[in-house]
Amino acid sequence: MGKMKNLVITIVIIFALVSGLVMSTFGSAIYQEGNPLPILVSAIKLQFSQSNYAQFSKTEKRSRYLSEKQGNDGYLVVEEFMKSKGWSFQEKMGSGLIFTKNGEDAVVEVRQYSKYYFIWEIQKAFFSK
Repeated sequence: MGKMKNLVITIVIIFALVSGLVMSTFGSAIYQEGNPLPILVSAIKLQFSQSNYAQFSKTEKRSRYLSEKQGNDGYLVVEEFMKSKGWSFQEKMGSGLIFTKNGEDAVVEVRQYSKYYFIWEIQKAFFSK
């Protein structure tokens, strides 16, 4: 019985430490996008993979991604992603990055999620053609 009690106490302590770590990383921003679970899963994927972004939401109209903030490079991850799809970066206007392809413009909305992560959103209409 003593070993079982120690195991339960150890599991509770580990859970508390992990929960504290998640809350300290994301802080008050955790619920700003609604259900935080998909974003938390994407953040974990980013930590344990070589990828610079993780898709956490996809609907008929848009796709949303999470990326780590990397110093002064700003949104280089978004620019590289769009370049791989054939779009050329034109300029940054407010919270949007403007890209051009075949005379058509696309705006990728970017916003800070926490101190360490940002969210970017692409409208599906630009990739269905």
